[in-house]
Amino acid sequence: MKKGKTMKDSVIIETKKLTKVYDDSAVQIAALRGVDLTVKSGEFMALAGPSGSGKTTLLNLLGALDTPTKGTVYVSGEDLSKKSKTELSDLRLFHIGFIFQAYNLIPVLSARENVEYVMLLQGVEEKERIRRSEEILAEMGLADYVNSRPNEMSGGQQQRVAVARAIVSNPDVVLADEPTANLDSKTGEALVAMAKQNGKNGVELKTLNLPGAQKELRNLVRLHIFVPLEDGIYYMKHTYDELKGNVLKGRSKGSRFSVPEAKDRTGLSRKYVLPLLNKMEEEGLVKRDGNERIVT
Repeated sequence: MKKGKTMKDSVIIETKKLTKVYDDSAVQIAALRGVDLTVKSGEFMALAGPSGSGKTTLLNLLGALDTPTKGTVYVSGEDLSKKSKTELSDLRLFHIGFIFQAYNLIPVLSARENVEYVMLLQGVEEKERIRRSEEILAEMGLADYVNSRPNEMSGGQQQRVAVARAIVSNPDVVLADEPTANLDSKTGEALVAMAKQNGKNGVELKTLNLPGAQKELRNLVRLHIFVPLEDGIYYMKHTYDELKGNVLKGRSKGSRFSVPEAKDRTGLSRKYVLPLLNKMEEEGLVKRDGNERIVT
């Protein structure tokens, strides 16, 4: 992929039979076993799973930070295994924004300078770098911290700087390793909304105690529905708004429907459709009557 080229294909990221095995002394540990994943243009996807399930390994493979043991990663239709180190470096610099769990801010640089850094490497003019950096930090609520170094900011503030750095250069894809882990729920949702409004393609990782985490799923159903991808890893397939729209489509006030009918309309299993219906009850869209739901 050449510098400055925009990813316009409908499929931005695709993996086929992606496998990653680590050698720990004489023991082989399979972090990923044949993952098939597709991220389309304009899509915002979230991956979820317990610690050690392979989420960060998958993120590193998608972002060309590591190479798979077997299988293939395609970015905009191009096989990463066929690219040189220079081409992969250019791909990461010009087309992919990274948000790391540990922030990875440069300690001797201010918030503005950290946000500027990627644009500096891209050759963006200084005045433009400063303007864009200060503008996005203000959007993040950090207008008063542009000259502060990381050790002068809280963990949540550092995380917002890391998010700003990842999206300021308008990359085609943002790969985020628990980007809202150190933020309150309101700020976290605002950052997710900002990424969506800016038309980003995104893959976000969340750590959950899955499977069987119904409480976590009930909370997450506000934004995403997760379905199994691979051992211990779940990915977001639909947004809540899309799913509730499918459930309510063509149904008038007072009409009844069953859980199996909701499953048919959404394509979700019972395990995932129940949290969806519970959330719709909380919002007053439906009410329960025995085994059925009534549109209110």
